[in-house]
Amino acid sequence: MTDDKSDGVPSAGTSTSRDATDTMKKVSSGIYDLIGVKGKASENLPGVTGCSGKDTKTYFRIFHPWSFTPASASDLDEAMERLKRELPKHGWEIVEYGPNNSKNRSITLTADNDKKKVSVNVIKMAKSDPPMLSLDLVSGCYKVPDGEEVEHY
Repeated sequence: MTDDKSDGVPSAGTSTSRDATDTMKKVSSGIYDLIGVKGKASENLPGVTGCSGKDTKTYFRIFHPWSFTPASASDLDEAMERLKRELPKHGWEIVEYGPNNSKNRSITLTADNDKKKVSVNVIKMAKSDPPMLSLDLVSGCYKVPDGEEVEHY
């Protein structure tokens, strides 16, 4: 995510926190569709957090952590490979891919969508019980419309 950066976080424009949350749910749903294997997503809801160094009544970011557990553990590799292959076809740029520094050296994928002003980090947790993908989405920094305040939830 690249423009209007202050401390590395792009501006995502103007929005209410509720509308930005709805947008994030749609982005997460789109990623879920790209996984393309049978399974179940957790039902975590997006939340609101502040933008570093900015007024928390006026500026905010949306975060949405969730997980995907394939119906069959053998589908975990396919789910991660599909994301690696399909995300770039849908406006995402993969900025990092490979084993992380954890004890399990879990495969991690980080991708940015400059148009949507969202970044996603996916960790293939092959040694979890059950095996799953852990997904963390975070938006750029929004500003609420004049006369409104950020709803924190």
